[in-house]
Amino acid sequence: MADLSTFYLGLTLKSPVILGASNIVSDENQISKAVEAGIGAIVYKTLFEEQIQLESLQFDEELHEYDHRAAEMEKIFPEIEHAGTEEHLLKLKRFKEKVEVPVIASVNAIYNTSWVEYAQQLAETGVDALELNFYRVPVSGEATGSEIENHQLHILKEIKEAVKIPVGVKLSPFYTNPINFIEKLDKAGADGIVLFNRFFQPEIDIEKEEYHFPWELTKEGEYKVTLRYVGLLYKNIKAGIIANRGIKTGEDVVKMILAGADAVQMVSAFYENSMGYLKQVLSDVEKWMDKKGYATLDAFKGKLSKANTNDDFSYRRAQYVDILKNADEILKKYPMR
Repeated sequence: MADLSTFYLGLTLKSPVILGASNIVSDENQISKAVEAGIGAIVYKTLFEEQIQLESLQFDEELHEYDHRAAEMEKIFPEIEHAGTEEHLLKLKRFKEKVEVPVIASVNAIYNTSWVEYAQQLAETGVDALELNFYRVPVSGEATGSEIENHQLHILKEIKEAVKIPVGVKLSPFYTNPINFIEKLDKAGADGIVLFNRFFQPEIDIEKEEYHFPWELTKEGEYKVTLRYVGLLYKNIKAGIIANRGIKTGEDVVKMILAGADAVQMVSAFYENSMGYLKQVLSDVEKWMDKKGYATLDAFKGKLSKANTNDDFSYRRAQYVDILKNADEILKKYPMR
Protein backbone atom coordinates (compact mmCIF):
# COMPACT_ATOMS: atom_id res chain seq x y z
CA MET A 1 0.00 0.00 0.00
CA ALA A 2 1.21 3.50 -0.87
CA ASP A 3 2.64 5.66 1.91
CA LEU A 4 0.85 9.03 1.85
CA SER A 5 2.84 10.68 4.63
CA THR A 6 4.59 13.98 3.98
CA PHE A 7 6.59 16.65 5.79
CA TYR A 8 5.61 20.32 6.23
CA LEU A 9 6.50 23.07 8.75
CA GLY A 10 8.69 20.62 10.62
CA LEU A 11 5.67 18.34 11.08
CA THR A 12 5.10 14.82 9.84
CA LEU A 13 1.65 14.60 8.27
CA LYS A 14 -0.02 11.24 7.66
CA SER A 15 -1.49 12.48 4.39
CA PRO A 16 -0.91 15.40 1.99
CA VAL A 17 -4.38 16.90 2.51
CA ILE A 18 -4.72 19.76 5.03
CA LEU A 19 -8.06 21.24 6.00
CA GLY A 20 -7.66 24.95 5.25
CA ALA A 21 -8.84 27.72 7.56
CA SER A 22 -12.64 27.63 7.76
CA ASN A 23 -15.63 27.43 10.06
CA ILE A 24 -15.69 23.65 9.59
CA VAL A 25 -13.61 23.50 12.78
CA SER A 26 -16.75 24.49 14.71
CA ASP A 27 -18.44 21.21 13.78
CA GLU A 28 -17.10 18.44 16.02
CA ASN A 29 -18.75 15.73 13.94
CA GLN A 30 -17.05 16.90 10.75
CA ILE A 31 -13.67 17.17 12.48
CA SER A 32 -14.04 13.61 13.79
CA LYS A 33 -14.74 12.48 10.23
CA ALA A 34 -11.67 14.38 9.01
CA VAL A 35 -9.35 12.75 11.53
CA GLU A 36 -10.83 9.31 10.91
CA ALA A 37 -10.48 9.71 7.14
CA GLY A 38 -6.79 10.66 7.43
CA ILE A 39 -6.51 14.44 7.32
CA GLY A 40 -2.86 15.50 7.50
CA ALA A 41 -3.36 18.67 9.53
CA ILE A 42 -6.00 21.28 10.30
CA VAL A 43 -5.70 25.05 9.98
CA TYR A 44 -7.97 26.63 12.59
CA LYS A 45 -10.21 29.46 11.37
CA THR A 46 -8.40 32.78 10.99
CA LEU A 47 -8.18 35.32 13.78
CA PHE A 48 -8.98 38.62 12.01
CA GLU A 49 -8.04 41.82 13.83
CA GLU A 50 -10.63 43.77 11.80
CA GLN A 51 -13.36 41.45 13.07
CA ILE A 52 -12.21 41.87 16.68
CA GLN A 53 -12.20 45.65 16.33
CA LEU A 54 -15.65 45.71 14.73
CA GLU A 55 -17.14 43.45 17.41
CA SER A 56 -15.56 45.60 20.14
CA LEU A 57 -17.01 48.79 18.64
CA GLN A 58 -20.49 47.28 18.30
CA PHE A 59 -20.31 45.92 21.85
CA ASP A 60 -19.33 49.32 23.22
CA GLU A 61 -22.13 51.07 21.34
CA GLU A 62 -24.72 48.63 22.69
CA LEU A 63 -23.45 48.99 26.27
CA HIS A 64 -23.73 52.77 26.25
CA GLU A 65 -26.80 53.23 24.09
CA TYR A 66 -29.00 54.22 27.06
CA ASP A 67 -26.41 55.81 29.35
CA HIS A 68 -27.91 59.29 29.35
CA ARG A 69 -31.61 58.65 28.92
CA ALA A 70 -32.38 59.81 32.48
CA ALA A 71 -30.79 62.56 34.56
CA GLU A 72 -30.25 60.33 37.59
CA MET A 73 -28.78 57.59 35.49
CA GLU A 74 -25.22 57.80 34.24
CA LYS A 75 -24.68 54.14 33.35
CA ILE A 76 -27.07 51.26 32.96
CA PHE A 77 -24.41 48.55 32.74
CA PRO A 78 -21.42 47.81 34.98
CA GLU A 79 -17.93 48.26 33.60
CA ILE A 80 -17.62 45.49 31.02
CA GLU A 81 -15.12 45.17 28.19
CA HIS A 82 -15.21 43.15 24.99
CA ALA A 83 -13.26 39.92 25.40
CA GLY A 84 -11.12 40.67 22.35
CA THR A 85 -9.10 37.64 21.28
CA GLU A 86 -9.82 35.64 24.45
CA GLU A 87 -12.79 33.68 23.11
CA HIS A 88 -10.93 32.70 19.93
CA LEU A 89 -7.85 31.67 21.90
CA LEU A 90 -9.85 29.62 24.40
CA LYS A 91 -11.69 27.76 21.64
CA LEU A 92 -8.42 27.15 19.79
CA LYS A 93 -6.74 25.79 22.92
CA ARG A 94 -9.62 23.39 23.56
CA PHE A 95 -9.62 22.35 19.90
CA LYS A 96 -5.90 21.60 19.99
CA GLU A 97 -6.32 19.48 23.14
CA LYS A 98 -9.03 17.36 21.50
CA VAL A 99 -7.59 16.84 18.02
CA GLU A 100 -4.95 14.19 17.40
CA VAL A 101 -3.44 15.71 14.24
CA PRO A 102 -1.26 18.83 13.91
CA VAL A 103 -3.16 22.10 14.34
CA ILE A 104 -2.04 25.30 12.64
CA ALA A 105 -3.30 28.71 13.79
CA SER A 106 -4.10 31.37 11.21
CA VAL A 107 -3.92 35.13 11.77
CA ASN A 108 -4.57 38.32 9.81
CA ALA A 109 -3.87 41.61 11.61
CA ILE A 110 -3.54 45.28 10.72
CA TYR A 111 -0.82 46.85 12.89
CA ASN A 112 2.69 45.52 13.41
CA THR A 113 2.24 45.30 17.18
CA SER A 114 -1.02 43.40 16.70
CA TRP A 115 0.61 40.90 14.37
CA VAL A 116 3.27 40.09 16.93
CA GLU A 117 0.92 40.13 19.92
CA TYR A 118 -1.62 37.86 18.24
CA ALA A 119 1.10 35.50 17.01
CA GLN A 120 2.46 35.14 20.55
CA GLN A 121 -1.01 34.56 21.99
CA LEU A 122 -1.80 31.93 19.37
CA ALA A 123 1.52 30.17 19.95
CA GLU A 124 0.77 29.98 23.68
CA THR A 125 -2.34 27.87 23.00
CA GLY A 126 -0.08 24.95 22.12
CA VAL A 127 -0.64 24.91 18.35
CA ASP A 128 1.99 23.24 16.20
CA ALA A 129 2.56 26.12 13.77
CA LEU A 130 1.32 29.52 12.60
CA GLU A 131 0.00 30.62 9.23
CA LEU A 132 0.26 34.35 8.50
CA ASN A 133 -2.61 35.29 6.24
CA PHE A 134 -1.18 38.19 4.21
CA TYR A 135 -4.57 39.24 2.89
CA ARG A 136 -4.38 42.81 1.64
CA VAL A 137 -6.39 44.49 -1.09
CA PRO A 138 -4.98 47.92 -2.04
CA VAL A 139 -7.81 50.42 -2.55
CA SER A 140 -5.69 53.35 -3.71
CA GLY A 141 -2.45 54.00 -5.56
CA GLU A 142 -0.70 55.54 -2.58
CA ALA A 143 1.14 52.43 -1.39
CA THR A 144 3.71 51.06 -3.82
CA GLY A 145 4.23 47.36 -4.38
CA SER A 146 7.64 47.48 -2.70
CA GLU A 147 6.18 49.25 0.36
CA ILE A 148 3.54 46.53 0.78
CA GLU A 149 6.14 43.78 0.36
CA ASN A 150 8.62 45.38 2.78
CA HIS A 151 5.91 45.81 5.38
CA GLN A 152 4.96 42.14 5.14
CA LEU A 153 8.60 41.04 5.26
CA HIS A 154 9.05 43.13 8.41
CA ILE A 155 6.03 41.45 10.01
CA LEU A 156 7.38 37.99 9.21
CA LYS A 157 10.81 38.79 10.68
CA GLU A 158 9.31 40.21 13.89
CA ILE A 159 7.06 37.18 14.37
CA LYS A 160 9.89 34.75 13.70
CA GLU A 161 11.84 36.42 16.50
CA ALA A 162 8.83 36.38 18.84
CA VAL A 163 7.70 32.74 18.58
CA LYS A 164 9.44 29.40 18.65
CA ILE A 165 7.04 27.40 16.46
CA PRO A 166 7.22 27.16 12.63
CA VAL A 167 5.67 29.99 10.65
CA GLY A 168 4.06 29.69 7.22
CA VAL A 169 2.82 32.50 4.97
CA LYS A 170 -0.35 32.40 2.87
CA LEU A 171 -0.30 34.76 -0.12
CA SER A 172 -2.47 36.08 -2.90
CA PRO A 173 -1.17 35.86 -6.49
CA PHE A 174 -1.46 39.65 -6.89
CA TYR A 175 2.17 40.65 -6.58
CA THR A 176 4.15 42.19 -9.43
CA ASN A 177 6.54 39.25 -9.29
CA PRO A 178 5.28 36.59 -6.86
CA ILE A 179 8.43 34.49 -7.23
CA ASN A 180 10.69 37.37 -6.27
CA PHE A 181 8.64 38.14 -3.17
CA ILE A 182 8.38 34.48 -2.17
CA GLU A 183 12.16 34.15 -2.43
CA LYS A 184 12.48 37.16 -0.09
CA LEU A 185 10.04 35.56 2.37
CA ASP A 186 12.09 32.37 2.18
CA LYS A 187 15.31 34.23 3.01
CA ALA A 188 13.51 36.06 5.83
CA GLY A 189 12.78 32.74 7.51
CA ALA A 190 9.36 31.58 6.29
CA ASP A 191 9.05 27.86 6.99
CA GLY A 192 6.25 27.38 4.48
CA ILE A 193 4.44 29.14 1.64
CA VAL A 194 0.75 28.60 0.87
CA LEU A 195 -0.31 29.37 -2.72
CA PHE A 196 -2.80 31.09 -3.06
CA ASN A 197 -5.35 33.03 -1.06
CA ARG A 198 -8.76 33.57 -2.61
CA PHE A 199 -10.42 36.95 -2.17
CA PHE A 200 -14.18 37.30 -1.90
CA GLN A 201 -15.00 39.65 -4.76
CA PRO A 202 -17.84 42.20 -4.76
CA GLU A 203 -20.80 41.83 -7.09
CA ILE A 204 -23.42 44.36 -8.19
CA ASP A 205 -27.15 43.77 -7.86
CA ILE A 206 -28.52 45.72 -10.85
CA GLU A 207 -32.07 45.73 -9.49
CA LYS A 208 -31.16 47.20 -6.08
CA GLU A 209 -28.23 49.11 -7.63
CA GLU A 210 -25.92 48.22 -4.80
CA TYR A 211 -22.91 46.09 -4.01
CA HIS A 212 -23.19 42.73 -2.32
CA PHE A 213 -20.68 40.03 -1.43
CA PRO A 214 -21.90 36.56 -2.42
CA TRP A 215 -20.46 33.51 -0.68
CA GLU A 216 -18.98 31.44 -3.49
CA LEU A 217 -16.91 28.29 -3.30
CA THR A 218 -13.96 27.71 -5.60
CA LYS A 219 -14.76 26.19 -8.96
CA GLU A 220 -13.29 23.16 -10.70
CA GLY A 221 -10.04 23.99 -12.48
CA GLU A 222 -9.39 27.14 -10.46
CA TYR A 223 -6.08 25.65 -9.30
CA LYS A 224 -4.19 26.36 -12.53
CA VAL A 225 -2.40 29.55 -11.38
CA THR A 226 -1.33 27.70 -8.24
CA LEU A 227 -0.07 24.77 -10.33
CA ARG A 228 2.18 27.02 -12.40
CA TYR A 229 3.82 28.72 -9.41
CA VAL A 230 4.25 25.49 -7.46
CA GLY A 231 6.15 24.11 -10.44
CA LEU A 232 8.29 27.22 -10.72
CA LEU A 233 9.19 27.33 -7.02
CA TYR A 234 10.07 23.69 -6.41
CA LYS A 235 13.75 23.39 -5.41
CA ASN A 236 14.17 27.17 -5.63
CA ILE A 237 13.19 27.83 -2.00
CA LYS A 238 13.90 26.08 1.28
CA ALA A 239 10.38 26.65 2.63
CA GLY A 240 7.74 23.99 2.23
CA ILE A 241 5.18 24.52 -0.53
CA ILE A 242 1.45 24.10 -0.02
CA ALA A 243 -0.99 24.27 -2.92
CA ASN A 244 -4.36 25.90 -2.26
CA ARG A 245 -7.36 27.16 -4.25
CA GLY A 246 -9.76 25.05 -6.29
CA ILE A 247 -8.32 21.63 -5.42
CA LYS A 248 -11.29 19.28 -5.55
CA THR A 249 -10.20 15.70 -6.28
CA GLY A 250 -7.52 13.11 -5.74
CA GLU A 251 -6.39 13.79 -9.29
CA ASP A 252 -5.88 17.46 -8.40
CA VAL A 253 -3.79 16.45 -5.38
CA VAL A 254 -1.58 14.25 -7.59
CA LYS A 255 -1.09 17.12 -10.06
CA MET A 256 0.09 19.45 -7.31
CA ILE A 257 2.58 16.95 -5.94
CA LEU A 258 3.90 16.24 -9.45
CA ALA A 259 4.47 20.00 -9.75
CA GLY A 260 6.34 20.07 -6.43
CA ALA A 261 3.91 20.69 -3.57
CA ASP A 262 4.54 19.07 -0.19
CA ALA A 263 0.81 19.02 0.51
CA VAL A 264 -2.44 20.77 -0.40
CA GLN A 265 -5.12 22.69 1.45
CA MET A 266 -8.77 21.94 0.67
CA VAL A 267 -11.96 23.61 1.92
CA SER A 268 -14.60 24.08 -0.79
CA ALA A 269 -14.68 20.40 -1.72
CA PHE A 270 -15.50 19.53 1.89
CA TYR A 271 -18.26 22.13 2.12
CA GLU A 272 -19.75 20.53 -0.99
CA ASN A 273 -19.33 16.90 0.06
CA SER A 274 -18.67 16.85 3.85
CA MET A 275 -15.41 15.68 5.44
CA GLY A 276 -16.23 12.06 4.67
CA TYR A 277 -15.29 12.86 1.06
CA LEU A 278 -11.64 12.91 2.16
CA LYS A 279 -11.61 9.08 2.11
CA GLN A 280 -12.35 9.09 -1.60
CA VAL A 281 -9.73 11.76 -2.29
CA LEU A 282 -6.98 9.83 -0.52
CA SER A 283 -8.14 6.51 -1.99
CA ASP A 284 -7.87 7.98 -5.49
CA VAL A 285 -4.33 9.19 -4.74
CA GLU A 286 -3.37 5.73 -3.46
CA LYS A 287 -4.86 4.00 -6.51
CA TRP A 288 -2.94 6.26 -8.86
CA MET A 289 0.31 5.66 -6.97
CA ASP A 290 -0.19 1.89 -6.98
CA LYS A 291 -0.93 1.94 -10.71
CA LYS A 292 2.21 3.98 -11.40
CA GLY A 293 4.39 2.01 -8.99
CA TYR A 294 5.13 4.86 -6.57
CA ALA A 295 5.54 3.78 -2.96
CA THR A 296 5.86 7.29 -1.50
CA LEU A 297 4.94 10.86 -2.38
CA ASP A 298 8.61 11.80 -2.56
CA ALA A 299 9.03 9.31 -5.39
CA PHE A 300 7.12 11.60 -7.75
CA LYS A 301 7.12 14.98 -5.99
CA GLY A 302 8.37 17.68 -8.33
CA LYS A 303 8.70 15.30 -11.27
CA LEU A 304 7.00 17.83 -13.54
CA SER A 305 8.43 20.97 -11.92
CA LYS A 306 10.52 23.41 -13.92
CA ALA A 307 13.58 22.14 -12.04
CA ASN A 308 13.08 18.57 -13.29
CA THR A 309 11.58 18.95 -16.74
CA ASN A 310 13.63 18.82 -19.94
CA ASP A 311 11.15 21.16 -21.63
CA ASP A 312 12.35 24.58 -20.51
CA PHE A 313 9.35 26.23 -22.20
CA SER A 314 6.65 24.42 -20.22
CA TYR A 315 6.43 27.26 -17.70
CA ARG A 316 7.14 30.13 -20.09
CA ARG A 317 4.97 32.27 -22.34
CA ALA A 318 5.81 29.98 -25.28
CA GLN A 319 3.21 27.65 -23.82
CA TYR A 320 0.59 30.36 -24.40
CA VAL A 321 1.83 30.96 -27.96
CA ASP A 322 1.63 27.23 -28.68
CA ILE A 323 -2.01 27.17 -27.54
CA LEU A 324 -2.83 30.09 -29.87
CA LYS A 325 -1.18 28.28 -32.80
CA ASN A 326 -3.60 25.41 -32.26
CA ALA A 327 -6.65 27.60 -31.62
CA ASP A 328 -8.59 25.96 -34.45
CA GLU A 329 -9.06 22.96 -32.16
CA ILE A 330 -11.54 24.95 -30.09
CA LEU A 331 -13.83 25.31 -33.11
CA LYS A 332 -13.97 21.54 -33.40
CA LYS A 333 -14.93 21.22 -29.74
CA TYR A 334 -17.37 24.14 -29.78
CA PRO A 335 -18.69 24.49 -33.37
CA MET A 336 -20.32 27.89 -33.89
CA ARG A 337 -23.74 27.96 -35.52
